[in-house]
Amino acid sequence: MAEAPHTEFFIQGITKGGKKFRPSDWSERLAGVMSCYGPGAQGPNARLQYSRYVRPILLGDLKCVILDSRLREIEPMAFDFVMNFAKDNDLVVTEACELPDDHGASRKA
Repeated sequence: MAEAPHTEFFIQGITKGGKKFRPSDWSERLAGVMSCYGPGAQGPNARLQYSRYVRPILLGDLKCVILDSRLREIEPMAFDFVMNFAKDNDLVVTEACELPDDHGASRKA
């Protein structure tokens, strides 16, 4: 049985009032703080890399952070931290689901 698609939250660098969020590197900072939550991100020799659960992206000219709902299962307080960051800063959050790999593939009857 295939695993159900997980939810991702797109935290956009724009407030609900339409203002661009500052500082300009907010998405990299937030994702950097959360970099310790993910596979292989442990030990004294771990190199800094973004977690697959919290990662910055650029959509057009808008900085965003994608928050993967699986972080809630691994570390609920970390998930809440990111969601509360968005709420406290009045950022637009859009919920989406990841489509399975075979989505849209033609099916034989």
